[in-house]
Amino acid sequence: MGLNLNPQYGQTKLSEEEKEGLIPAYITTNAELNYFDQTNISEALLWLISQKPTTENIIEVSFIIRLHKKMYGDTWKWAGSFRTTNKNIGISWTKIPLELKKLMDDAHFWVNNKVYEPAEIAIRVKHRIVSIHCFPNGNGRHSRILADTIIQKGFGLPKFTWGADAYTNQTSLRKAYINALREADTGSIASLLAFAVS
Repeated sequence: MGLNLNPQYGQTKLSEEEKEGLIPAYITTNAELNYFDQTNISEALLWLISQKPTTENIIEVSFIIRLHKKMYGDTWKWAGSFRTTNKNIGISWTKIPLELKKLMDDAHFWVNNKVYEPAEIAIRVKHRIVSIHCFPNGNGRHSRILADTIIQKGFGLPKFTWGADAYTNQTSLRKAYINALREADTGSIASLLAFAVS
């Protein structure tokens, strides 16, 4: 029957080649994929609990890749591999390694020189990761878990709530998140930071 996915509001579309990387052959719908993904992500969160990384080794390209692989490795053959196609958002796929390295260098500078408060560092990294759009799928969830890891494991502070206390349903939550991301694209991360802690 094949994989018949309809991207939700703000999601990127997978190419046919990327769809062929699906590991569980029985999955054909968004609902089945989301359920399976959540199981895989829950296992990744358990793995994260057992890790004792510092801020310095969280903001490394190798950690970014490893986290995506842990989150989606049971779902997609290409989990933890940079995308090789252009999407409706994100930079050209050919620039991903260079731009990700630049982000990691910037983040190390922010941490070492206390340029921003911890929450702002985590959210700035999260936003840039989404803007780069390193992987074919899962960039939003990956970047949110990365931000939580930076704030919790790196700075010893509570993880973000991501609007859970402010929005009563998933549709309004997702719209608020996408709007905050778009505002951050213009250079102001105030709304994204406010959303993360709301």
